[in-house]
Amino acid sequence: MKALEIKKNVYWVGGIDWTLRNFHGYSTKSGSSYNAYLILGEKKILIDTVKEYLFDEMLSRIESVCDPASIDIIVSNHTEMDHSGSIEKLCRIAKNAVVMASPNGEKGLKKHFFGDLNIKPVASGETLDCSDHKLQFFHMPMVHWPDSMATYCPEKKILFPNDAFGQHIASTERYDDEMDFGFVKQEATKYYANIVLPYGSQVNAALGALGGLDFDIIAPSHGLIWRKHIPEILALYKKWSDNETENRGVIVYDSMWHSTERIAYALYDAFCEKKIFAELSDLKTNDISDLMTKILEARYIFVGSPTLNNGMLPTVGGFLTYLKGLAPKKRVGMAFGSYGWGGQSIGQIETVLKDSGFAMLDSIKVQYVPDKAVLKGITERVTKLL
Repeated sequence: MKALEIKKNVYWVGGIDWTLRNFHGYSTKSGSSYNAYLILGEKKILIDTVKEYLFDEMLSRIESVCDPASIDIIVSNHTEMDHSGSIEKLCRIAKNAVVMASPNGEKGLKKHFFGDLNIKPVASGETLDCSDHKLQFFHMPMVHWPDSMATYCPEKKILFPNDAFGQHIASTERYDDEMDFGFVKQEATKYYANIVLPYGSQVNAALGALGGLDFDIIAPSHGLIWRKHIPEILALYKKWSDNETENRGVIVYDSMWHSTERIAYALYDAFCEKKIFAELSDLKTNDISDLMTKILEARYIFVGSPTLNNGMLPTVGGFLTYLKGLAPKKRVGMAFGSYGWGGQSIGQIETVLKDSGFAMLDSIKVQYVPDKAVLKGITERVTKLL
């Protein structure tokens, strides 16, 4: 397999994961790539590696342009195993290589690998001068791990931000302008919504630190390399990190005998009455990571469940656990559902949404089957609240 030169003496040497369909709970219908980048010069520098099982693929790409044993420096921007998983194997070949990481990265690598890695921690703002080019390191704690950092090469005008600006896409294409931008944007949105969303303030800080740099390529650790749509992805990250929402709604529910579903449709009618875009999402048929993609820019999040065994349906409980962990802010919530006798599920949903910081509209709780009059009343009531 061949390396791809993205600028003079800078190569993409990563691995493509064509069969990946789940990334710790995040559905990856388009697979993914693990991007590693090789800079050739007075020093041979590899920026990030790949998941351990794609090591041979990365190695073959490195071998197409240089002897892997001659690598001098391995930059580990992030300790997570999809990027650091091949470091130990590579160091057995490149025996003199120094691994550079943030101080938290050094700690993480030592706890991941128990061999004798030669690790040099680097400070934020520190510069590595390799005569023919420089590398600058910028710590980005909690984007999205404490150890995360970005590497910048001013001579090449390339930013290597690891997980920031990534997408889970497996493809022969390597650049953002080689695919439909709508598709690339959707995958970048899903990536942010399911991985980066809880860390908006840290993303804002990183955007401020990196915003003054002069780069014309963003080379992330997953998916396509940005070279055309850089202004667009930077603007989107600013919007998302500020938790800016649009006047739209997502109605998430599960239902046993269609009563809660009927309430969901009555709520949908209320959005239609106000000419507010809304989507209905039945948890029986919608993956929660796809739902988070819809929720990322939606102001209204309504969640419904009937009561089962004094609680909500397991699908709804799982979704709420996922939602709370991703911590979207500046949202308006509502709990709704039908019940036979106890009706505890609605209060439980309301509690989770409140604990997540949502501004709450009054819950809707209907015993047994809502008739046409009840459904009409729900639509009329909620129309006045929107």
